[in-house]
Amino acid sequence: MKLVVGLGNPGEKYAQTRHNTGFMVLDEIIKRYVASSHVNKKLGAILYFLDKERLLLKPQTFMNRSGGPVANIVRFYKIAPENLLVIHDDVDLTFGDIKHQFARGSAGHKGVESIVESLGTSKFNRIRVGIGHPPIPMETDSFVLQKFSEEEKEKLQEIVSKAVVMIVSWLKE
Repeated sequence: MKLVVGLGNPGEKYAQTRHNTGFMVLDEIIKRYVASSHVNKKLGAILYFLDKERLLLKPQTFMNRSGGPVANIVRFYKIAPENLLVIHDDVDLTFGDIKHQFARGSAGHKGVESIVESLGTSKFNRIRVGIGHPPIPMETDSFVLQKFSEEEKEKLQEIVSKAVVMIVSWLKE
């Protein structure tokens, strides 16, 4: 079984913010592949089943506590860490750059840190979607919670589509 986790913050307040890039990518997969949703409050997540062997997950805790729901689902479905793919925003990548990596550190991303701590391993796949650096003197925490600029929105669908292709390819491996 394979699990794809999109990182973001729940609620309309955070919709379309840079920090919700992982949710945006999952939303596009859900739209294209008509995945049915299952809210599991006990596990702290919304699950989407593509089929019996492929799941999508949106943790319903805030970003910095994503590890709990991810670990709950990994344990419940007995998913090997190498069959986990986490997609998230990354301020260390230029806006629009996308990187697929395996078994890397969190690089300071608190959602990824939470997952590493909860799983006890960093041996899982990640797709990092570049959102660029905050303008000086803005703090990173404020920057990631802002909505994309109009100029960025023009390119965002192309970036999301590119990430979807990478995820679908990984799911077929």
